[in-house]
Amino acid sequence: MATILAFLLFLSTFSTATAQPKHLNITIDSYISATTHPTSWSSPSGLFSFGFYREGAGFRVGIWLETSPNKTIVWTVNRDDPPVSGNSTLVLMKNGFSLRTAGVQDKFFPSEFPYQHNSLSSASMFDSGNLVLCYSDYGNPWQSFDRPTDTILGGQFLPTGDKLFSSASETDHSTGRFQLSMQDDGNVVLFPINYTTSIDAYWAAATNQKERVSLNLFPDGFMYLVNDTGYNNSFLARGAVANNGTVIYRATIDVDGIFRLYSHSFTRNGISTMTTEVSALSNKCQVNGICGYNSYCRLVDDQPNCLCLPGYNFIDPDHQFEGCSRNFTMERCMAKKENLKYFISTMVDVEFGDSSYTTLPITKDECRNVCLDDCDCDAAMFLNGTCKKLRLPLKYGRASKSGSTTTFIKVGSGGPSLVVPNTNTSSVVGKTNTSPNIRMVGIVVGICSVIAFSIFGFLLYKKRTKWYRKRFCHRNIDLSETSGLRSFSYSELVKATDDFKEEVGRGGFGTVYKGVLYNSHMKVAVKKLEKLVEEGEREFRTEMRVIGKIHHRNLVRLLGFCDEGSVRLLVYEFISNGSLANLLFKAQSRPQWNERLRIALDVARGIFYLHEECEPRVIHCDIKPQNILMDDAWTPKISDFGLAKLLMGDQTRTLTGIRGTRGYLAPEWHKNMPISVKTDVYSFGIVLLEIICCRRNLELEVADDEIILTEWVYRCFEAGDLHKLLDEEDEVESRILDSMVKVGLWCIQEEPALRPSMKNVIRMLEGNMDIPIPPRPT
Repeated sequence: MATILAFLLFLSTFSTATAQPKHLNITIDSYISATTHPTSWSSPSGLFSFGFYREGAGFRVGIWLETSPNKTIVWTVNRDDPPVSGNSTLVLMKNGFSLRTAGVQDKFFPSEFPYQHNSLSSASMFDSGNLVLCYSDYGNPWQSFDRPTDTILGGQFLPTGDKLFSSASETDHSTGRFQLSMQDDGNVVLFPINYTTSIDAYWAAATNQKERVSLNLFPDGFMYLVNDTGYNNSFLARGAVANNGTVIYRATIDVDGIFRLYSHSFTRNGISTMTTEVSALSNKCQVNGICGYNSYCRLVDDQPNCLCLPGYNFIDPDHQFEGCSRNFTMERCMAKKENLKYFISTMVDVEFGDSSYTTLPITKDECRNVCLDDCDCDAAMFLNGTCKKLRLPLKYGRASKSGSTTTFIKVGSGGPSLVVPNTNTSSVVGKTNTSPNIRMVGIVVGICSVIAFSIFGFLLYKKRTKWYRKRFCHRNIDLSETSGLRSFSYSELVKATDDFKEEVGRGGFGTVYKGVLYNSHMKVAVKKLEKLVEEGEREFRTEMRVIGKIHHRNLVRLLGFCDEGSVRLLVYEFISNGSLANLLFKAQSRPQWNERLRIALDVARGIFYLHEECEPRVIHCDIKPQNILMDDAWTPKISDFGLAKLLMGDQTRTLTGIRGTRGYLAPEWHKNMPISVKTDVYSFGIVLLEIICCRRNLELEVADDEIILTEWVYRCFEAGDLHKLLDEEDEVESRILDSMVKVGLWCIQEEPALRPSMKNVIRMLEGNMDIPIPPRPT
């Protein structure tokens, strides 16, 4: 799509140019220099230039808008390369631009130069700000509009899957810390550059589409999402209408991570004024990552100001966004009494976007104390009756005005036990200049506080220890096991699901509801565990340990969880097209054969990832069509890891109680034998035969000799009548059908050793491995 739209845009510009010159023609062997005139090529209007611009002690090559008093850089060549020296020259040659330093050729650009066997005829600098390279024997041009950096201009678009990256600073145009993504789901989203999950997003346009779209900025200042047919799907913004003179529009992800639409108005005498037409965010502290780890953001005169936590100093005072580190040594913690070495500093109305490793429904005072008493706790955040215990590093910190958030920071012995209000910053960063007398008073008060706290804490915990152990002993889930997961509050998920209004699924341990996250507008599936006994607890912990760490296109992604009181909820990506069971058994027409083969291969690849590429390796234990979900592109995704078992180290088998679903259980389950990855292979074999035949393993409303699918399939295979397994509309080569059936029959052999590995299953399904005749399954 990008190529087609770009070419149409070029043709439109070119056709207009035939009537009125709109571009400067740059001929072969033309050159510019960094410090000697000419240093750039300008478009006919003089509004845009391409050439050398100064950055620090050197020069970069790029395109800029001729604004006053300073240039507005809109595109940079090889932005992450070091600036070049003042004796550099850029020459247009038949195979691209040659950058030379002191007469020695350094490199070509475009660096990707896609047409090695074609020659350039010329280059053009258009009044739109687009640099175009024309080839004498190839129709499609190369153009800078196809390779944006941090900006799109009027007439430019950002196709599906492409991104804009902010600059490092106002004076450094290398890649910065933030990105704008035109996602496959049609949503425009802002992230920190090194984000790991969608939870890291701090702004979304909420323009989710069911088709591929591009982000288009039109020359008149309209910003739309446009689909492949050119239809405007969603209106995003509109710049002010130009009255007099010329107006140039640009949309930029700025250094501060905010996406803005600007207009630049030019009068006839060349004077320009810039106006911010639209800004994605008004509060700059809402940008995730604007301040680094272990710091927080507070607005001062509408500008973000980064502050360190109590007991922390800036890593680099000249680059405060790099975060803070402790100014005390955290000694090894072995017992509760040793935590008397530490103090708690209280911060009012400062909150963090981290996932907690434990969430407790307790009081504010109890929250402070349990963090001080927990060797693993570096901070705790109390909000609306919930205490979230956190570990370093803390990220996405920001001051708020809600009046309801209290954050407790553990600091080293000798550090002040501070209460940091929302308006006071002097006591947070660095050392205070208190007098010796004041320090002595502080020390005395601190010692008295410790003694009083010890007595009070002893009495309180003696009373409540038994209750805590009983209620929370199974709830301290290690953060290393749930890395990347977000801890949601119960009230947040009640709001997201409209009080659990829309049920989309039901299983043995609970019900799944559809929801939409308030901040990111992302659709989610919320699994509400209802059997709050050992099985429910086990499923809750297993799913977070297992699926929280794995990422594969054929596995459902777990986004977060909620653990408040007796409530346990799991939050997944929302999969829109139901389960494979619905597709195979309930659809009005069965999927075409090629689709069924693709689905079988994708499911096999997902299981192979669990068996071979995960660490630790995973036995799913409940592979069945109901646990295979279909996304918007009808890609299967394996779900429901509540019964999974982990294989540690060199372990190949494990003993466990029977689990799974009747009809898909391998024989070893019934014999109390150790299970292995081959139990999943057996279940996959049943699923594969169901995919082939588009019917369940057990059907009662059929002929008596067809009730049990596995027996019927083998009889048809043995008799050479495999065509009976298919409908008349199924178009498949007998060789392919024979191969798939043989794979399924090998997978369901009674002896685990006879079943192939999932790696060999994939090879056989792909036709890359010979398949011998399988024996009759028992």
